[in-house]
Amino acid sequence: AVDSLVKKLKKKKNGQGTIEDLEFALANPGSHSKCVTIPRSLDGRLQVSHRKGLPHVIYCKVWRWRDLQSHHELKSVPECLYSYDSKQPLICINPYHYQKIESQIIPVTVPHSLPFPNILHRDNPASVSSLSSNMYGHHQSHEIPSSLNAPMEYCAYRDTSSYSSASPLSVFSEDCETMSSEVDSNYCYPEPNFWCSLGYYELNSRVGELFKIRNLEVIVDGFTDPSNSDDRICLGLLTNVNRNATIENTRKHIGKGKEFFEETINLN
Repeated sequence: AVDSLVKKLKKKKNGQGTIEDLEFALANPGSHSKCVTIPRSLDGRLQVSHRKGLPHVIYCKVWRWRDLQSHHELKSVPECLYSYDSKQPLICINPYHYQKIESQIIPVTVPHSLPFPNILHRDNPASVSSLSSNMYGHHQSHEIPSSLNAPMEYCAYRDTSSYSSASPLSVFSEDCETMSSEVDSNYCYPEPNFWCSLGYYELNSRVGELFKIRNLEVIVDGFTDPSNSDDRICLGLLTNVNRNATIENTRKHIGKGKEFFEETINLN
């Protein structure tokens, strides 16, 4: 897709944007850049490797958002004169003339305690011999009296390793909420020893391993650093047998790169 675009831009005699304008936009993401256009096809799509897709989506995915799924996630910036939605004969494929519409993330809730299986019912006295043998290491048969009125179906239970000599009935509580809170307090989620993971991609392929950042600050640049220090990632050291002239030219613009740092927020 990139090689085809470069050829089109070099041969282009009319329209907006040149190969130099595209290189400037890629090298200066925060700066104002011109529209870089290609002619709109009959169906508005571009064929790449026997598959068709919308051109602005293809190039936004190549240079900005690898997880981009469809054009519904994109909207053009106000200064773009040839956005895909404008239905003009030319389509702007400058990836920095589009913004990603962030979808609302639904928080994932992790239950800290599991509901107790619906084995025991307050209205039906039952033998718990199988329960005591499977869960508590006992083989005696214990009968639950019919006067037990606690709602057993959804009572949480504690770690039973400390109840080897106690009656199975002693692990149940008539206050389910109290028991659940005690179980919740025993959960511990260890934090990873790194606060950020960085990956370097050339077109659609990742080059090198994921960098797990442990320092509070790290600089990612395009140079080489024989010392291999922990606070610096030098992309100039990475090799790729499939690297072409377009990628080499793009890598020249990395330069001093970017600095990433961890910002701690005190919630107290």
